[in-house]
Amino acid sequence: MNMSYIDKLYDLEGKVAVVIGGTGELCSRMAIGLAKAGVEVVLAGRNEDKAEVRLDMIHASSDDCGAGEKAYFVATDLMAKGSLYALLDIVLERSGRIDILINGAGVNSSKSVFDVPADEFQTILDINLTSTFQACQVFGQYFIEHNIPASIINVGSIAGLDPMTNAFAYSASKAALLNLTKNLASEWADNDIRVNSLVPGFFPSEDNRRALDEARMLEILRKTPMSRFGDPDELIGATLLLASAKAGSFITGSEIVIDGGFNAVSV
Repeated sequence: MNMSYIDKLYDLEGKVAVVIGGTGELCSRMAIGLAKAGVEVVLAGRNEDKAEVRLDMIHASSDDCGAGEKAYFVATDLMAKGSLYALLDIVLERSGRIDILINGAGVNSSKSVFDVPADEFQTILDINLTSTFQACQVFGQYFIEHNIPASIINVGSIAGLDPMTNAFAYSASKAALLNLTKNLASEWADNDIRVNSLVPGFFPSEDNRRALDEARMLEILRKTPMSRFGDPDELIGATLLLASAKAGSFITGSEIVIDGGFNAVSV
């Protein structure tokens, strides 16, 4: 196999990626994959304690490329547009460029429809949808004004394709996120800004284990043709594809579903 061809196709060396929600389990693995591919990774969010743990993981996995050693964290209030502008400025000052934006912040609430108060419903929409919209505004404006070809990856969910019971606000927010992604992809295609959704199925995480009881987890496995949950590392391949300006050059407005076939069957 001619590995030099593969290397050129997925060449991400020297790129800079801002990973909003990068302290979470899934996005931190995506960040590790990017770092191993030579991308300088910037984690953004509120939880500095989690960020330290994730940065240690990225630094430890940097291998010989050195990019992982450059990874750092910027404390950011995702709901405050001023904080997002500050994040942009900090990254430009410290790293000199931005090529990739990943929007992966998300929260859920496993309650019946009558038990979800209005303020909690709104909070979930704000974090899962509005924060992504605002980040796309802030970074998209920068990309367009400076004629920078870029990749934006919004992390969706199969709950946005087919709603999940007892996850009403979450499902609604993720469905809207997929729509937003397509809209932005259409709007910014002429600016060479690709906007796509990475749509994970069921992956082992603290949130999943809190939201799903044993009976429901068994039902999910029964409906999944591959009969297992996903490993977070299995998101890396699609992340590199969407991030790469060459391998993913004609991919925009798409939903890359990684769910072991869960969404492929109806019964």
